[in-house]
Amino acid sequence: MTSSPKQLVERFYNVVWNQADEAEARNILSPDFRFRASLGPELRGPGGFIAYLRSVHAALENFICIIDDLIETPDRAAARMSFRGTHRAKFFGAEPTGREIRWTGAAFFRVSGGKITELWVMGDVDTVKRQVLPEHPTETFSV
Repeated sequence: MTSSPKQLVERFYNVVWNQADEAEARNILSPDFRFRASLGPELRGPGGFIAYLRSVHAALENFICIIDDLIETPDRAAARMSFRGTHRAKFFGAEPTGREIRWTGAAFFRVSGGKITELWVMGDVDTVKRQVLPEHPTETFSV
C-alpha cells in the first residue's frame, strides 16, 4: 500500500527528523529528491538531505519538529511547523549559547510513487538569529 502525502510528512518529521533516522530518510525520499531550506542551499538526493540533517542535529541538541497544521492533496502536502533545540555547536556562525532556541516555519512537499520528491521549507530565520547572534537586533519591526 502506498503512503499518502500526510503519512509521508508525518514519518518525515516524527521519524526522520525527530529521531535522526537516516534509514527511514532513504526509504521515504526519492533518489532524485530536491530539498530547499531557509537554513541552507538546495540539496539533491537523500544523501544531500542526510548531510543537512546531521549538521542541524550537531548544532541543536534535542532538535525536534512539531507539526502544528497539515493539509494534503493527492500529490502534495503543506505543514505549519514549530522547531526547537538547544544551541550546542556553531549555528549561523554563532558560538554555542547553551540556550534553547525556538522558531516556526512552513514546509511544502511534492510526492510521487509513495516517496517524497521535493521539499521547500521556509523558516523564520530572523527569529533564529535574534536568539543566537548577539549583534542581531532584538526589537521587532512595527507598521
